[in-house]
Amino acid sequence: MDQLAARKHERNAPDDRIDWRKIARLVHLSRALDELEEKRLVPEKKVLYQFSARGHDMAQVLLGTQLTGRHDATCGYYRSRPLLLSLGVDPVDALGSAMGRAGGYSDGRDIGVVFNYPNLSGASALPMCGGVGAQYTPTAGWAQAMKYHADTLGRKEYATDIGVVLGGDGSVASNGFWAALTVATTQELPMLFYIEDNGFGISVPSTVQTPGGNIAANLASWKNLAIFDGDGCDPAEAARLVQDAVSFVREERKPALLRLTVPRLQGHSFQDTQTYKSEETVRREWERDPLPRLKEFLVPAVMTVEEWEASENAARELAERAREAAEARPAADPASVTRHVFFDGEMQTMGGQHPGGYASPATSQEPDTSGPRINMVTAIRRTLDHEMAINERVVMFGEDIGPKGGVHAVTLGLQEKFGKERVFDTSLSEEGIIGRAVGMALAGLVPVPEIQFRKYAEPATEQLNDCGTIRWRTNNRFAAPVVVRMPGGFFKCGDPWHSQTNEVAFVHQPGWKVAVPSNAEDAVGLLRTSIRGNDPVIFFEHRAMLDHAWARRAYPGDNFALPFGEAKLTRTGTDITIVTWGAMVQRCEEAAEGISADVIDLRTLMPWDREAVLASVAKTHRCLIVHEDLETGGFGAEIAAVVADKAFMDLDAPVSRLTMPDIPSAHNPILLDWAVPSTERIAKRIAELLEF
Repeated sequence: MDQLAARKHERNAPDDRIDWRKIARLVHLSRALDELEEKRLVPEKKVLYQFSARGHDMAQVLLGTQLTGRHDATCGYYRSRPLLLSLGVDPVDALGSAMGRAGGYSDGRDIGVVFNYPNLSGASALPMCGGVGAQYTPTAGWAQAMKYHADTLGRKEYATDIGVVLGGDGSVASNGFWAALTVATTQELPMLFYIEDNGFGISVPSTVQTPGGNIAANLASWKNLAIFDGDGCDPAEAARLVQDAVSFVREERKPALLRLTVPRLQGHSFQDTQTYKSEETVRREWERDPLPRLKEFLVPAVMTVEEWEASENAARELAERAREAAEARPAADPASVTRHVFFDGEMQTMGGQHPGGYASPATSQEPDTSGPRINMVTAIRRTLDHEMAINERVVMFGEDIGPKGGVHAVTLGLQEKFGKERVFDTSLSEEGIIGRAVGMALAGLVPVPEIQFRKYAEPATEQLNDCGTIRWRTNNRFAAPVVVRMPGGFFKCGDPWHSQTNEVAFVHQPGWKVAVPSNAEDAVGLLRTSIRGNDPVIFFEHRAMLDHAWARRAYPGDNFALPFGEAKLTRTGTDITIVTWGAMVQRCEEAAEGISADVIDLRTLMPWDREAVLASVAKTHRCLIVHEDLETGGFGAEIAAVVADKAFMDLDAPVSRLTMPDIPSAHNPILLDWAVPSTERIAKRIAELLEF
């Protein structure tokens, strides 16, 4: 054999660093599970959503067996079950989840292919999202957390751990992909982008997603990104590329993209008949099936034909036993489905600071009122400063929060004090900000991201929704307690882009707590509770109150914390109940001068203090709800409905709401003042109700 032939033989020979028998066993198991679902469980309507991994399986298994770091984590998509099997997921859980049975990934709460796998002794699978492309930015957050644990906190056991994200060729057109790519390359994160290119996003060819249909070729000149590209059906080539890509990320602590071409041998899902593919296309795909190529590669070099067949039979037997065990599982108790929306005392397995043993310092609800009055900006900054000083897991980031100190000056000086690793600017991508925060929270940090204005949260809607549902949809296996600071509301003037409130949108997304402080003291107490807590929080900072004289209070102390769901009675009386929050508290207090009124500052909208409102209405027999948000569908409608339902017999007048009309915020101050409830209009409505 000449030297060239010898090198070719060596390159194509099975790498003895890989357990090829394990690879064969897992690929056989993946095929057996797919076949079992397609031929039996789907026709019997025991599995309602099925996505075959045929063609994708061998390369995924090769990848999964390389994730050997204790804190390695991967986040995939609906065709990623082979990877899960390689991480050690029980086939009973895999099938039981597909059938929506108790236990498994979600206790039947989520689609069986929307997986998660908390693993405290090895590589974990982060909670997958149902939306295409939503897996990228949380994985970037995990990778950044690995870097933070190792470099900033000095925990060397994290020094070689990485984040790996899986996506199809269709997903590279998503906002999440590009946001994560920017984060990973600008921050030089230990993150591997693994793209399985089967040529189709359901029915849309990859050339529609990417010019030329090859994302690796398009990114060849992207800075700080290593590119690996090849055939995911060739066992030797796929193994080499997977090993090289993982080793690069692990050793160099920099991002890489690995694109492997694979065939999708079945439809997008079981219901997909692939009529959009020509017979020739289907034939060529089956010619590339990696399973027979794996057999040819391993037999007889690694195993005999008999051993190969025994591996295949053992996989089918294991799949059948898993089916029997999965079918024996009952459906979850329907009464349990309302549990785990929020932390209820039962600790999640992974995510946030508390599973690692963090215990919050003692707190007090009694404020220190002896100091000078400070504005809300100063109060929030001082609270952030203290919480960062006592808890090294707290990190802050967002657009312009670093040297500039934020567009509202809330974070001024914090980067200088705590360093760029803990207080840092981000690229202009709200999806990237929130998604990154989710991944960092899953890795045990306490992210406090800032969305510069309420309206700017719209590009992050998917990540916000996914974050809030993590605890519920994983049945308390994971949680991502992040604290999102979000200024909004009118200030001197208005406009449709910076002055939106719309807090009700977050209230309507399960799993989020929502704080709306009206003054500096409450801002301190609610922010401290949020940072030390175990749930995701939207912390709303009203622009008009950040430096308002009325909102100034003495700093209440470093131990002052307020519980969510407890309103504050800012004025007491017997003739009318006025329910409000945020900037409207000050106006309601002014309007109630000389009137015997209960003015209730809710302080938090999720949860909100129903008991305080109902008790007040039982006393006053009248109820006025005032808020800045629009009337139709505003949170005042929820309060009014509860009062009408629970306190109807106590009312001497109809429940009334005073809000902005159903229009965006106007820019001209004259127009804005007409639209936002004023002290005079509130006083007039109070008088009308008292005369009823």
